[in-house]
Amino acid sequence: MHRANDYYGHSTILARYCGSASEPPPRIHGYLQHGWNIGDGMAGDHEYVSGVPLFLWSERTRKRAWSLGRRETYVVGAPWAYLVRLKPERAGAPTRNGTIWYPFHGWEGQHVRGDHARLIDQIKATETGPVTICLYWQEYWTPGVRRRYERAGFRVICHGYRGDARGPGDPDFLDRQLAELRGHRRVASNRLSSAVWYGILAGCEPAVYGDPMVLENEDPAHGGQARIRRQWAELHGEQADTAVARAIAVHELGADRLATAGELRHLLRWEVETA
Repeated sequence: MHRANDYYGHSTILARYCGSASEPPPRIHGYLQHGWNIGDGMAGDHEYVSGVPLFLWSERTRKRAWSLGRRETYVVGAPWAYLVRLKPERAGAPTRNGTIWYPFHGWEGQHVRGDHARLIDQIKATETGPVTICLYWQEYWTPGVRRRYERAGFRVICHGYRGDARGPGDPDFLDRQLAELRGHRRVASNRLSSAVWYGILAGCEPAVYGDPMVLENEDPAHGGQARIRRQWAELHGEQADTAVARAIAVHELGADRLATAGELRHLLRWEVETA
């Protein structure tokens, strides 16, 4: 139905959960929220057909969508939460070590302006163990950005390509992200984002600190960064209460609202495709 449903391999993860091994995965008959946001769950730069179902991560997001006039909404939880359920952490896994740090990034249509040198200094002054920097593909393949972090002594990685209007994302994107998060004790970023929520659900201690940087032509709708810092104040700072953070992450990712495989097949209209 919409190319964004395939971003980060989301449709592939849901198909695996529903017992489908088809490649490509069945088409989702509706719009699936593909990233955490404080609006109605849908990306502001995408156009949507009125009346088509929205599959959202959380009850908070559903209420926001309802208030904006979107009526056919369903809370199904984030694909990440289904992946964590599909791949429980194995007993006897190696001890977690260090921090995985996600600098705020732009995307192909909007770029970020900020002082990476200053951010590197803040990271070095705060983190006590080894640091892995995970860059968005765009920054990763920009040598000037990647080399700054490499010269600082950090391990620098990229989880893969999320996808775009021309083709689906890397179906193993989130599998790689889960493996990396489970190898680290902490997850941190200079903005509260999907990656931080994912890390919390994967068992990491969270932190949000440093220059939040500026996104070109950033849309202040729904309150922007000021609202995020007010509403989720518990997550901001160099240290956070892990138990409190996990309870909030479960709610934001809908990890307590996951559908059964049969329910999900019915909602996504996959009963024929996966039979």
